[in-house]
Amino acid sequence: MSKRIQAEIERLREEINRHNHLYYVEARPEISDLEFDRLLKQLEELEREHPEFDSPDSPTHKVGGEPVEGFASVVHRAPMLSIDNVYDEAGVREFDVRLRKLLDPEARVEYVVEFKVDGVAVALVYEAGVLVQAVTRGDGRQGDDITHNARTLLGVPLKLRGKKPPARLEVRGEAFISNSDFAHLRARQVAAGDPPFANPRNATAGALKLLDPKECAARRVRFFAHSAGVVEGVDYESHRQFLTAIAERGIPVTPKVQVFADIDAALAYCQGLMEQMHELDFEVDGFVLKVNSFAQRLQAGATSKFPRWVIAYKFERYEAVTQIENIDVHVGKTGSLNPVAHLKPVEIAGTTVSRASLHNDDELKRLGVKIGDWAVVEKAGKIIPHVVRVEEHRRDGSEREFHFPESCPECRTPVVKDEGGVYIRCPNPSCPAQLRESVRFFASRAAMDIEGLGIKLIEQLVEQGLVQSFADIYRLQGRRDELINLERMGEKSVDNLLEGIAASKARPLWRLLTGLNIRHVGTRTAQILADHFGTLDEILAQTPEQLSDVDEIGPVIATSVHAYFASDIGRRIVAELRELGLNFGEPVARKQPTGKLVGKTLVVTGTLTQFTREQIQELIHEHGGKPAGSVSKKTDYVVAGENAGSKLDKAQQLGVPVLTEAEFLKLISDESAA
Repeated sequence: MSKRIQAEIERLREEINRHNHLYYVEARPEISDLEFDRLLKQLEELEREHPEFDSPDSPTHKVGGEPVEGFASVVHRAPMLSIDNVYDEAGVREFDVRLRKLLDPEARVEYVVEFKVDGVAVALVYEAGVLVQAVTRGDGRQGDDITHNARTLLGVPLKLRGKKPPARLEVRGEAFISNSDFAHLRARQVAAGDPPFANPRNATAGALKLLDPKECAARRVRFFAHSAGVVEGVDYESHRQFLTAIAERGIPVTPKVQVFADIDAALAYCQGLMEQMHELDFEVDGFVLKVNSFAQRLQAGATSKFPRWVIAYKFERYEAVTQIENIDVHVGKTGSLNPVAHLKPVEIAGTTVSRASLHNDDELKRLGVKIGDWAVVEKAGKIIPHVVRVEEHRRDGSEREFHFPESCPECRTPVVKDEGGVYIRCPNPSCPAQLRESVRFFASRAAMDIEGLGIKLIEQLVEQGLVQSFADIYRLQGRRDELINLERMGEKSVDNLLEGIAASKARPLWRLLTGLNIRHVGTRTAQILADHFGTLDEILAQTPEQLSDVDEIGPVIATSVHAYFASDIGRRIVAELRELGLNFGEPVARKQPTGKLVGKTLVVTGTLTQFTREQIQELIHEHGGKPAGSVSKKTDYVVAGENAGSKLDKAQQLGVPVLTEAEFLKLISDESAA
């Protein structure tokens, strides 16, 4: 009987931990909050009835234990140093130059780019896979023991997933309160007659210093890992390998982390992330660029204050509180319906702001925005103003719900939601709003850079029926007299426009790919495709699988590119632009892939003894294979080192062949071919 009860308790703990991970780390819950609460209640009742089976790493203890009397001071086994800051690209490039002087002249330096989360620095210590201690940064040399509160951090496992955990694993990161949770927290404070917190960071810092962990749990503090402290029992070659390993163990890591081969690619990624800032439900004040290789970090060393291998690329953030007077919807270049908040004018960073993008219906629901709400509006760096959170505590009942339209506000076509996506779109390709926006983007500096073709002129051209497609822009060269008759268009303006149109025909292929408005294809992706394939015809000849074999082109992008050019509209656009003489690129010289791994996908996991992760991936490339980050039915081999985790388990479940390093070397050797 007791064994059966113990087994049921262990089953419930495992299931609850899995659902916690899905909800807080992977953001893909499988069950409702009500179903989760029922599971937790079952476990609580069993543990109460059978205290002999209680365990400190049970998920029931994440809601808080008994209050502590005070905070003990803990000396960090390795200092938690600060990071040096810069505020522009020039500062980042100067950091790159300084760093290279410290390393081998011929060394290739890979950079990791991460969000700089504006939270409270915390170190979590696991011994034999169990959370045993949590310490604040303090003065960098010693901090406060906050283990009682860290056990309540949402998403943080009390016990690591997987087998054979490291003897000691110290993970450093940021504790924070999400913007949406902060809005609810302030509303509860005002309802209780308490003064509301000033900002999420202060609320987080205060939560971690509470003596009663139940009070900390009520503030819903979360954690993202971004660095390694003192680790024993396992060796990591690179930061990417470390993050992958701890994520497999169930520890939440900072999202959207990527590794880049040089500083140019890293900076380009930073600019792309700036445009995604509105998607974040947590405070960010910049990016962190750090050397990927741990060996190179040791070589670079540190000053008394800062490591020399990392830099914070910060941007100024400016906020203001104002009222949302109305919300309307604009139709974008791909047919997406984009809600816009009309604000009571407010000055932010010396500019009067009266509008802010709300991006999509999911964003509206996440923020809980109503017409009449007071909201925090932020302008950071060069991005357009966006709503950070609603001031729920200021609501007086006069606010009105906003209902997303069921038909396109421009052409009245019933709208549809992307399958598996967040955007609601007008599916009518002839929608005048889509046409205006797509032509505006095609002519913009980011794409074909057509001088003189601004939005006011585009509106006239579309309204007069002179432009109904991209090709019609180039047909304007034979309609000079009609252009002169348009409002505010004299002979000189028309001649300048026609010269700009003619000049754009010679623009490089990547600009044309950018301007076509293919979903998921921005400037960076367009450059990668143009550089790799050389000509548009070569891109047209590829299958989705062949497109996704290109570095940085995943299956979503590949499917989108292939579908666009295979569609009737895509084929018509290509045919018309070809006839009009646009630049479709130049062939590139390319060797056919050779080697034992041509057409094979390999996943590497665990700690390797003969290679770094980067070295073995280069070997896979050299022999014609494709390294991948996750195991699926399409994986041909998994190369497993020591302490391989969930990827090895999944490979065994799927029946994917597993190789040791020696077996991998044999596979790619000349002897194996014989």
